[in-house]
Amino acid sequence: MSEKMLHWLDKQAELMPDGIAIEEPGLMSLTFKELQTASRTFARRLAGKGIGVENKVAILSDNCPEYIVAVHAISYLGAIAVLLNTRLSEAEITWQLADAKVDFVLMDEVNKGKTESHKWRSQFSNCHFGEIGPEDNAVMLKREIDLKEGFTLMYTSGTTGHPKAVLHTFGNHWWSAIGSMLNLGLTHQDKWLSVLPMFHIGGLSIYLKSVIYGMPVHMLRKFEEKAVLHAILEGGVTIMSAVTVMLRRILEELDEKSCPSSFRCMLLGGGPVPKPLLEKAKEQSIPVFQSYGMTETSSQIVTLSPADALEKLGSSGKPLFPAQLQINEPDQNGEGEIVVKGPMVVSGYYGNVEASHKAITENGWLKTGDIGRLDEGGFLFVLDRRKDLIISGGENIYPAELESVLSTHPKLREVGVVGLPDSKWGQVPAAFFVCRNESLDEQELVQFCYEKLARFKRPKYFFEVKELPRNASGKLLRSKLVEIAHEMSRKKR
Repeated sequence: MSEKMLHWLDKQAELMPDGIAIEEPGLMSLTFKELQTASRTFARRLAGKGIGVENKVAILSDNCPEYIVAVHAISYLGAIAVLLNTRLSEAEITWQLADAKVDFVLMDEVNKGKTESHKWRSQFSNCHFGEIGPEDNAVMLKREIDLKEGFTLMYTSGTTGHPKAVLHTFGNHWWSAIGSMLNLGLTHQDKWLSVLPMFHIGGLSIYLKSVIYGMPVHMLRKFEEKAVLHAILEGGVTIMSAVTVMLRRILEELDEKSCPSSFRCMLLGGGPVPKPLLEKAKEQSIPVFQSYGMTETSSQIVTLSPADALEKLGSSGKPLFPAQLQINEPDQNGEGEIVVKGPMVVSGYYGNVEASHKAITENGWLKTGDIGRLDEGGFLFVLDRRKDLIISGGENIYPAELESVLSTHPKLREVGVVGLPDSKWGQVPAAFFVCRNESLDEQELVQFCYEKLARFKRPKYFFEVKELPRNASGKLLRSKLVEIAHEMSRKKR
């Protein structure tokens, strides 16, 4: 059976040529036909740079229409889009470009300026979106897409130092969009607000849903409460994707006002939501759909409806229609590792056979590394996000990755990292360190992290200790580090 179909953007441009694909308030809008034309033109310009089938084209850019044009353009060539987090350090970007075997880098004006002095600029061909060059009119652009072929590649933080490259096929993205639609429904009035970074799966998936559904996207380049509320109250937005810190800020800005009934869904990721926040959202007519997903599942794979939000406090809901979920080797309390399966789940990690075999079974079950349980109604409760994961403002931060970087400082003997509660971001990283023979000024560590780590990964707190707490087998006891942090903070008061 063929798994090919007409290119999504070509199909939507045929069905709804004058339908709005992307609107950016006060600046621009693109119909599906205009998006198709821009993307195909950009594809021919990329071909002029020698980009073709299976080449890797990295995008280092903040949210902008050119980003989406580039993603579709890359697909017309049969190449693969490598989506880079703009918040990464030079060292992190350099490593990912090499690991993904990138052939070309596209940048927006801001990130081109930021990376002017970066050494990788001399190693990898790169240019600004507007500097790509003339078209190759002889190139044959793809009219069909094969659901089995690779489309996008993005990195997810790893538990053992370096992140892993998640390669999504067209099929992964297709089934993610279909599963979401079967759960949330779809109306002719729907308009999805996009404010999450496009280099994250949650942000990118909105624009792929757009061309599959024929649905307009209201684009915001960054999160601002006033702009979000204006889009909901005055701009006809019916759905938005967000993280908890965004919901809190929206509620504060909303004050005593309520959202219109036309706003039917706030899809919330990034962990369970505190009960007072859910109650406040309900009071002000914000229908919160809590969800659970990861890069490897191409966005949400489990979702909780607002009707169950307060009764099932702390639950992420039930698997989407095409998805399956089990708890592996549950203990006496029914708690065990969450494993998921479905056509939106990737088949492995790019260039990392060992990690692929470790995470994905022969029959397609993905071992998430998260601990959870199912209640009698089949609702999922996530108990531990990949054990030691720190979730800060919706960003995933692994302590092991930070420890790996900090341990390279010549004055440090040992390092341990945990997440501490933070009223603004939910959690922030805190680093505990043991010095070698010479003392270390905290400012020196701050500067070291500034050079080596993305801003959101840099520890907010540093604690010097004589030794790190470990069990009999030498395993670091992170829970003890949290206790030490509270004790040291109390003494400083």
